[in-house]
Amino acid sequence: MSAARETRVSVVVPARNEAGNIAPLLAEIEAALTDYFPFEIIYVNDGSTDATADELHKLMISRDFLRVLTHAGSCGQSAAVRTGVRAARSLLVITLDGDGQNDPAFIPDFLQTIENAGQSCGLVQGQRVGRQDTGFKKFQSRVANGVRARILKDGTRDTGCGYKCFRREAWLSLPYFDALHRFTPALMRREGFEIAYVDVVDRPRLSGVSNYGFFDRLWVGIVDLLGVRWLIRRRKNVPQSREEGP
Repeated sequence: MSAARETRVSVVVPARNEAGNIAPLLAEIEAALTDYFPFEIIYVNDGSTDATADELHKLMISRDFLRVLTHAGSCGQSAAVRTGVRAARSLLVITLDGDGQNDPAFIPDFLQTIENAGQSCGLVQGQRVGRQDTGFKKFQSRVANGVRARILKDGTRDTGCGYKCFRREAWLSLPYFDALHRFTPALMRREGFEIAYVDVVDRPRLSGVSNYGFFDRLWVGIVDLLGVRWLIRRRKNVPQSREEGP
């Protein structure tokens, strides 16, 4: 699997201190991809201080589709996703959280949706239903998504969901900054790509506690939100071109 054309899909999983979730989640991802051989699963160990590294190295011995990339220290979720996407060998990439709340059983739905949508679709965004967060987190999320939707008008109900499927080339064309994963739909539209959606049933963490911050913290993300709005307003029309023959 040394070239993109030889791998149908890459699944990128950012993980920080998720030792107890790795083996069961990996097994679920593998089962969901049985009809999509050959595939690869890329775990990005984002500076974990628990047994995450040991678990991943143990699992690599019997799974040649598993690749592991390691950050010396924690760089955050967006940086971990970027590391995985840049290393991916496939034209299609799926990202999901390493805590097990994103059910891998929906992976075929994402792949079918982006294949049916055609090349104009750059992103299939997951949108959570039946969220397993606390009432306060749900309230924060509703407020944050409401403010973001009014400012960015990206047509996305749940941009904070880490479950995404996208064309690698399209994603790499986006301007990178910390917290990019929170604004992917708006920036995909900025680049002229269409977006499709898949509803996913949220579930409790398989084990452990949350390690990453989340977009529900509205006031932490307000500067990023205004910056993305500026980027969108500065974008000119995407030129349409074709290559001429002799």
